[in-house]
Amino acid sequence: MPTVSMFYGILVLIFFKDNEQHHTPHIHVRYQGKKAAVSIEDGSVLAGDFPQRQLRMVQVWIDIHKDELLANWELAVNGDELFRIPPLQ
Repeated sequence: MPTVSMFYGILVLIFFKDNEQHHTPHIHVRYQGKKAAVSIEDGSVLAGDFPQRQLRMVQVWIDIHKDELLANWELAVNGDELFRIPPLQ
């Protein structure tokens, strides 16, 4: 499960070959013991629990980097190496 970005204590991960459980492109986020799966398409929480303030930062970051995230998603589904994405600043 490669970390593709990190900002303000939030880890953003994409798991390899993780296209069966949620059936949609998504990322996994972690912050202070909280975890969630978040849709790349619309920023909705697919599973888990995440603090609202940090979720909003993740959603803004997704909007900025959607094309890069979708490209990384395709790489992950195929089991290929992912690339880092710049953090929210």
